[in-house]
Amino acid sequence: MGETKADGTKMVNVAEPQAVPAVNKSAKKAEGNSIFSWLIVLALLGAWISVAVIWFDLVEYNSVVGTLGGVYDADGDGDFDVEDAKVLLGLKEKDVTVETREAAYTRADSYENIDSTGELVVEALPEKTLELSATERYQEEESIPVKLEEINVTPESKAPPEKKLEPEPTAESVPLTQTAPETTPQTSAPQDSSESSPGHESTPEVTTETEAKKKKPKFFNKFDKTIKAEINAAEKLRKKGKVEEALRAFEALVQKYPQSPRSRYGKAQAEDDMAEKLRSNEMLLKAVNTYKEAADLPDAPADLIKATLKRRADRQQFLGRTRGSLATLEKLVQIFPEEITLKNDLGVAHLLIGDNKGAKQIYGEVLAMAPNDGFAKVHYGFILKSENKIAESIPYLREGLQSGEPGTDDGRFYFHLGDALQRMGDANEAYEWYETGYQHGHFASVWQRSLYNVPGLRAQPWWTAKETGFTDLVRMLERNWMTIRDEALAVLDTSSGLFLPEDENLRETGNWGQFTLWQQGRKVGTSCQSVPKTCAFLERYPEATSCKRGQIKFSVMQPGTHVWPHTGPTNCRLRMHLGLVIPHTGCRIRCTNQTREWEEGKVLIFDDSFEHEVWQEADSYRLIFIVDVWHPELSQSQRHALSPI
Repeated sequence: MGETKADGTKMVNVAEPQAVPAVNKSAKKAEGNSIFSWLIVLALLGAWISVAVIWFDLVEYNSVVGTLGGVYDADGDGDFDVEDAKVLLGLKEKDVTVETREAAYTRADSYENIDSTGELVVEALPEKTLELSATERYQEEESIPVKLEEINVTPESKAPPEKKLEPEPTAESVPLTQTAPETTPQTSAPQDSSESSPGHESTPEVTTETEAKKKKPKFFNKFDKTIKAEINAAEKLRKKGKVEEALRAFEALVQKYPQSPRSRYGKAQAEDDMAEKLRSNEMLLKAVNTYKEAADLPDAPADLIKATLKRRADRQQFLGRTRGSLATLEKLVQIFPEEITLKNDLGVAHLLIGDNKGAKQIYGEVLAMAPNDGFAKVHYGFILKSENKIAESIPYLREGLQSGEPGTDDGRFYFHLGDALQRMGDANEAYEWYETGYQHGHFASVWQRSLYNVPGLRAQPWWTAKETGFTDLVRMLERNWMTIRDEALAVLDTSSGLFLPEDENLRETGNWGQFTLWQQGRKVGTSCQSVPKTCAFLERYPEATSCKRGQIKFSVMQPGTHVWPHTGPTNCRLRMHLGLVIPHTGCRIRCTNQTREWEEGKVLIFDDSFEHEVWQEADSYRLIFIVDVWHPELSQSQRHALSPI
């Protein structure tokens, strides 16, 4: 059987196959040749695996496991044996085992998001906007652990501007939201808990060498050891992907031995596997409840409790039951108060429900226990920045990223560290971090730093009406600009407060108000009652009104306003600015390294996923009309499937 290290890799002891008595001389000779062949194959594999195990001390385990995992257990029964060797020799097909949590997350955050054909409904993974607000909604940011849409790496110049840029994000972008979790919890309970460790600490003191020496977790209490053969038989079925049979076997064990924690845990795992197979949230909820039953049984081993409750919290989060997941993790931390990884996971759970204060307290406790914990540092820095404590956030974000620990290499942390450095006037280091984020695949380019993208879309900062294909919309806006302006001025002149202050923490100085008509492809309340003609004009242009990743709004900016350099959240939209009231001088917008000015009655079009910045240095206010439209290269099916931002 294979022994599992704490990091998930396996040390393999290859057992020699037992000879079978021969029936006759000729069969005996053939059998001897067969045994000799198997011994050679297994000896070679054993030598190769030994080299691989030694190699593990020289490289990062995660990079090796993906390469060698099939060698350890090619047939999915949990150990290396003759059946595995047959798979490696091409004499037998590999069993398809149940997918892990990470694989499931790459497809959906709920089984209900799989359609009847078994295809993933992309809308299941909401992708949010990227500008940071003073009341950071980390809950939305972190609810999606894996992004389905891959970053579109474009040929845009990677070099930062030659001259130092003044920090500022513009009024024309969407607030930074959303699961990381994004950052996701650092570890998850093992699927095969009888052979795998439930996780490892992220503190620097824990090295791969010490992890390798950790003892295998114990999941059998004294009673369960007496029925170990029955449990192992059921577990064998589960490992081979015989989900229905495994579930029936474990249900029978639970009925026969109701006080057996390992049997109950096996039932929960089988239900978990069945939920994956059927894409059933209802079945997964049964597993969640059974995991709790297993952990609550008397004499449940500590290792089983830990693995069980971690998996339960993971599955609750998968189902969107973030508060339930938080409660489960709180119980875990109460039972295992010294476990840094569990406390870090608990901090993420607080962020998922928007409880920055609770998360900050947790990460403060972690850093008191383990001052060099990189995971805690990046999250603590992230929270400080959400509180607009820009200077304080920088060392935590920087040191956390430099640690290279699991869970720290996340595009949002590069994004916010660079943004914080820009705001503190250090553009050079900011662009160094943007470059690193680009090299790690988090950004399409140093300039285009949106995180929620569709690959392959044309990427350029400035667009013409002809290039967008939306010439009718542009002509309509320019033809009716005075009517649109007059309705906006009527709203602006009232004391109804329909223009709300920008609250996304994008301004360095000044005042900036917005009056929104459409948000995420839907009308906002009764806003169109105040500007009925403007809304009537737009109703005929679904490229704008149905844009779930954009807005339609009026924007008024007072003199003395500067918006920090920033990027929007997605490459799936383009942004149109119709000039309504534009002072003669002092108002300008920069997108990448090109700066332009608005004109009354004219439309500017740019891609706000590229870095842009705004200055209002005139003597009177500037009023524009902002219309977001779908990127013209998105198909109708893509537009329908994409989640709102």
